Amino acid sequence: MQTKTPFKRIPAGVWSLGLVSMFMDISSEMIHSLLPMFLVGPLGASALFVGLIEGLAESTALIVKVFSGVLSDYLGKRKALAVFGYGLSTLTKPLFAVASTAGIVLTARLLDRVGKGVRGAPRDALVADIAPAEVRGAAFGLRQSLDTVGALLGPLTAVGLMLLWADNFRAVFWVAFIPGLIAVSVLVFGVNEPKRYVGEKRTNPICRENLKRLGGPYWWVVGVGAVFTLARFSEAFLVLRAQQGGIPVAYVPLVMVGMNLVYSGSAYPFGRLSDRMNHGTLLSLGLIVLIAADLVLAANNHWLTVAVGVSLWGLHMGMTQGLLTTMVADAAPVDLRGTAYGFFNLVSGIAMLLASAAAGLLWDRFGASFTFYAGAIFAALALVGLVLRARR
Repeated sequence: MQTKTPFKRIPAGVWSLGLVSMFMDISSEMIHSLLPMFLVGPLGASALFVGLIEGLAESTALIVKVFSGVLSDYLGKRKALAVFGYGLSTLTKPLFAVASTAGIVLTARLLDRVGKGVRGAPRDALVADIAPAEVRGAAFGLRQSLDTVGALLGPLTAVGLMLLWADNFRAVFWVAFIPGLIAVSVLVFGVNEPKRYVGEKRTNPICRENLKRLGGPYWWVVGVGAVFTLARFSEAFLVLRAQQGGIPVAYVPLVMVGMNLVYSGSAYPFGRLSDRMNHGTLLSLGLIVLIAADLVLAANNHWLTVAVGVSLWGLHMGMTQGLLTTMVADAAPVDLRGTAYGFFNLVSGIAMLLASAAAGLLWDRFGASFTFYAGAIFAALALVGLVLRARR
């Protein structure tokens, strides 16, 4: 009898969660691919403010994941929290359309990311709960690939609508509400939570006894995730770099399309590879690709240079993001997976805030090239740390 391939052994629930991520990313990226230009242009914000908004927004999402992850472990229910999180993010989309100041955009962005934070850890824990251990890397890679397909289709849709409606940012933001509603519907009707978690009583996941169970290997993964986040600031700066090269506003979101095309195409293959390859080696290769991306983007703002740099950036994401979530699942006890993802994202959230604020400050004071050179230097230091640990 022929053995099923890892692709065919991935459960339907993982596919549904991937589709949920895809539709929500279409909704989010329709807005996020235009937001830096909307802030710097019509609303008159600085690059530093863009960096602060992105840093605060992403770090908020990652920090909130701590509490949602802990709560999902305590209640033994993941899906309800995920529905609430996706629903909140969907309801924030109209706020971007009516925003008249950068402050309103900040409020909308923070609420949107709170929703992302609420859903993130329970959703990742659901993937780990549903997928068999021998195909867990492939399952996370598949979900990440579908997520990134959404991140590809979102900017493409934004480009089409911007051309159709003569650069009308607000009209595009209104349309972004629709795929968000689809995402919530797929989650509600298409995902069944594993029965072993429903109604099961649990002790406090963040009591000292349970935290001790997370162990050294888990905290090492947390540290690695934070270092990667510090070395890779917000993708909003990729959009601003493309705009510097004189690309028409309506076409700038194609930068994110290119990045996510590479990201989507590489996430699943590298997810499968992570089931068979040394994780430290794969992480090191990902850092090398990130260094190359930074150096290319620092060189100049010609559209071809930017395209190469952004493609390398997407390849780095495909190599590392699914891998890090798999490493958390492998290192954490089953009943503490939500908590484990929560703390992982708390530390990464603090790192994201620092990295994006620093990138915006460097951009305003020294220029775009200096920002990307600084990213390359930090990534190189992280690579040295990984190599030294591997030798020990």
